[in-house]
Amino acid sequence: MKIVSVASEMAPYAKTGGLADVAGSLTKELRSLGHEVAAFLPRYKSVQLEKYKFQLVIERLEIVIGSQRETCRVFQRVDDGGVTVYVIDHPEYFQRDNLYGTALADYPDNDTRFTFFQKAVLETLKQTGFSPDIIHCHDWQTGLIPVFLRTLYAKDPAFKKTKTVFTVHNLAYQGNFPPDSLPMTGLSWDEFKFDRLEFYGKVSFLKGGLVYGDAVTTVSERYAREVQTKEFGCGLENVIASRKDHLHGVLNGIDYNEWNPETDPDITEKYNLAKIDRKIPNKLLLQKENGFKVDSRTPLVGIISRLIDQKGMDILIPALDEMTKLGLQFVLLGTGDEKYHKILRDLAKKNKEQLGIHIVFDPKMAKAIYAGADLFILPSYYEPCGLAQMIALRYGTIPVVRATGGLADTIQEFNSKTGKGNGFLFEEYSTPAFLDALKRALRAYEDRAVWTVLTKNAMESDFSWTASAKKYLQIFESIRQGKIRSSDK
Repeated sequence: MKIVSVASEMAPYAKTGGLADVAGSLTKELRSLGHEVAAFLPRYKSVQLEKYKFQLVIERLEIVIGSQRETCRVFQRVDDGGVTVYVIDHPEYFQRDNLYGTALADYPDNDTRFTFFQKAVLETLKQTGFSPDIIHCHDWQTGLIPVFLRTLYAKDPAFKKTKTVFTVHNLAYQGNFPPDSLPMTGLSWDEFKFDRLEFYGKVSFLKGGLVYGDAVTTVSERYAREVQTKEFGCGLENVIASRKDHLHGVLNGIDYNEWNPETDPDITEKYNLAKIDRKIPNKLLLQKENGFKVDSRTPLVGIISRLIDQKGMDILIPALDEMTKLGLQFVLLGTGDEKYHKILRDLAKKNKEQLGIHIVFDPKMAKAIYAGADLFILPSYYEPCGLAQMIALRYGTIPVVRATGGLADTIQEFNSKTGKGNGFLFEEYSTPAFLDALKRALRAYEDRAVWTVLTKNAMESDFSWTASAKKYLQIFESIRQGKIRSSDK
């Protein structure tokens, strides 16, 4: 198949979160399985043309935005995995300090920026003669592509055989804009209806993808069920439920070459399951760098997270006092809401012997935590997929997670009697439930024989991209053959 991936970010070129990792890894895996794959993203400041040896392929591409005509350039490279990567270069829209906005607010012209990006993708495909079987669209920034293909490009021969798959990475981010955004897209006012793009008086780019995509996917099976409920549907639960026959949960994977304790250049001592004792020097260094007592037997708990309510900060912070009484050491890395920055810094000042708080984005420190911690916590209120727990497993660091979304799909409660399971879960979203799961994990940690079995289970868990990519290919093939079709609009 000819497959095109369209995303607003993609590793290693531009990244704010897990979407970039998925866009970077999945495309490579699809290419390795024998398909012709192209990928598109905007040319942000972080996209270094010279470093990655991008070549100019379109000098001037003209795009209609409302009543205006905007132009851009298009650059291309073929990456090490054989994926053809295109970047859309419009400096006024994309050469900014951040991808989507500042710490205070989203950029006010995000509707224009990403409408332009999506139209530029389709026009680039036409000019380069790449007629895809599948366009795989990721999140609201690409939600209009399925709409465009069924409306403005419905009779275009370049897309005669093209089908779309729309993937929701986090339903809370919807791309909702005022009604006057619609004329700028070039779409008819017929699209501003409750069964199309209208959403509580606004134009929803995300809803466009949900309604018009030939198939819709979420990033875990459980999240596919959760988004059909009022609790997690973010107001779109009825829209998603109406597409349930075209809805699939496909768990994300991680790149096992990048996340590999046996070859990781960013950790102090490389190790694998057969040489698990070599994990200990990573722990000792992490303790030393945080000013903790250096002791291999003291349990060390880590978290790498955005510091927001969704990630469980509101139940974690009240637990910290009790956690320190359990005799453990705790290292946190991440940024987020300013209120949590202040609270965590104040707590760290009062207990430097046990709390290491790092309010920064630091990929190398993240590696040190994955390799050096004994336990890794994810107390999320909801988690569409989560990659951190998969990475922790890869490094033999045992996850303690809330049973939601992809966390529930990847972590099985450890049973010391049967020797089955790879971590610890809690159901109720509360501080006591989280602490109970953490205490179960600490009891297992105290029994070296039990812990050895658990660590083996963790490191033998397989969440590489191969299985997930094959599931995507099954969906792609089904809609290409017409076995899955979106309802006519």
